[in-house]
Amino acid sequence: MAQPRRASLAVQVCDDLSARIEAGELRPGDKLPTEKELITRYGVSRTVVREAISSLRAAGRLSVEQGRGMFMLAPPQAPHYRLEASQIDTAEEMLRLIEVRVALESEAAWLAAQRRGEAQAAALLQAAERFGTDPADADGSVAMDRTFHLQIAGCCGNAYFEALLAGLPAQLVPRSRLELFRDAEARAAYLRILRIEHVQIATAILHGDAEGARAAMRLHLLNSRERLREAVSAFAAG
Repeated sequence: MAQPRRASLAVQVCDDLSARIEAGELRPGDKLPTEKELITRYGVSRTVVREAISSLRAAGRLSVEQGRGMFMLAPPQAPHYRLEASQIDTAEEMLRLIEVRVALESEAAWLAAQRRGEAQAAALLQAAERFGTDPADADGSVAMDRTFHLQIAGCCGNAYFEALLAGLPAQLVPRSRLELFRDAEARAAYLRILRIEHVQIATAILHGDAEGARAAMRLHLLNSRERLREAVSAFAAG
């Protein structure tokens, strides 16, 4: 039972340091306090601090220089890419887009399992387990789904993955463009299936199972494609 608690503390430390970065308290070039100082500041173990530092390094926000210490880095510069919702206006185009996501995100999950920090992995699993817990909040579920997939891209240690996925607006998520559910029970069942698939992906990443993560992501997106096809057929049938 100690491991989840330790991971939770690492997430808290990482989140606090990230908040200080966003607030401008820590700027590019600033030297981060030593491990000992961070342990004292947060009242946690050396392992927790090291896991938080590992997450910041994986996100490209921290550089560790042997004999000198840890220094803040500027946010990674990623290429700008955006696909507008108006460019994807038919179900067939959405299906083609999912094919692209299968190729892109399956590889992202494979890399994430190898490169993620412990705190990142713990946060990812927490996000997966929280997904879809309020079936009535359709917009919230769409946002949480998008955030989950972006979190995986952020674990890759490659800003290009995150930039490409961030370039897909929320409207492109099929369930935000089509009314898939006739009643609340159907919506809740659908979200439970997605939550199970998300947890499978996150668990593989947490355990460092790269092949398992890739397979789980591929299955998740292929299932999404089939669910979209079924929804289109149902609407066509009236």
